[in-house]
Amino acid sequence: MNRVWLSLAVAGMAASAAVGTAVWPHAHDAGTVLAAQDDPVALTDIRLSSTLRSNPALVSENIEAALASGDSDLAASFVALARESNIPLADDLTKRVDDATADEASTTHFAKGFATGLVTGNAEDVASLSGTVAGDLFVFGDIRDVVREGKHLAMGEETDRLVLGLAAAGLAVTAAAYVSVGSAAPLRAGLTLVKDTRKAGRLSEGLIEWAGRSTRDVVDGPVLEQAVASGSVWRPVETASAIRAAFRPDKAGGLVRLAKDVGRVGEAAGLRAARDTLKVAENPQEIARAARIAEAKGGQTRAIIKLLGRGALLLTVGAFNLSMWLFGALLTLFGFLSSIKATAERATSSWLQRSKARRLKAQMAAQVALAGAPAQG
Repeated sequence: MNRVWLSLAVAGMAASAAVGTAVWPHAHDAGTVLAAQDDPVALTDIRLSSTLRSNPALVSENIEAALASGDSDLAASFVALARESNIPLADDLTKRVDDATADEASTTHFAKGFATGLVTGNAEDVASLSGTVAGDLFVFGDIRDVVREGKHLAMGEETDRLVLGLAAAGLAVTAAAYVSVGSAAPLRAGLTLVKDTRKAGRLSEGLIEWAGRSTRDVVDGPVLEQAVASGSVWRPVETASAIRAAFRPDKAGGLVRLAKDVGRVGEAAGLRAARDTLKVAENPQEIARAARIAEAKGGQTRAIIKLLGRGALLLTVGAFNLSMWLFGALLTLFGFLSSIKATAERATSSWLQRSKARRLKAQMAAQVALAGAPAQG
């Protein structure tokens, strides 16, 4: 019977070791991710390493796709990522990326895009977005947007209150009537980026909902209606002053923090990286994490967002699920140690029983020998 228990203990130890071998890689990864959950840069490195390790060809494939779609900026971002990750690329491929980037940066292309963004406020590439930002810096763009949306509001028509609030905040920031802690440059650019991304229909649903709530009380409706009624883009100074009076800076704290973080992404990784971030982030906390990633990764940011999506900004697997892997590993370890303990106890018990049996046998043999000695005498 003791041998049966010993066999069961050995089998349990072997089973625990086998399960532990299978669980350990998952538990190790889970522990690493949980340890990095408050550090977006470290979390990004972990996920990026895993993604590229499983399929290094992803970089080349995405470069080809970016070139085919005319997005040389994204292609250049993947080239930067490849260099940082020590992934070799064909010389022909990198040359094509360099040529496409140079063509997009040409004077003629940039001037045309800049003018389009300045006049219409529609941004489709770096050049037109630069024009849009310039228009807002000279208050023309923000006045245009406030007057348009303000007239919709005054006439009871459908109004994009988010664009209205962002434009009003932009006018206040440009005039230095409301400047948050630190440089105002990222904030000014961030307000324009959020506004233009919203106008282009590329802002995530989560941010639309959040920003809509945040801008609801930013503008004083009656004061704005009066400003719009007498305002015009051809009288920018007077119109801007009247509109700023309708802006409530005490209600705009959250919106300003969001815009400043978007501006940080734009400064560190480029305007397109900021717009890509606005498409995947669902709340201001994720934008803030994206700003930290952009400041650490620079030109690689667009490629990272393309590969990881929203997963670059948060735990895609719940902390509970990750914790369960660790808990499973601990249970397996406990089972293994318990099996070792049981095996040692059973083996010791078996050895003691055999030793006791040998001693009893020896004692009985000695007694028989003693009993037989007188009879022989």
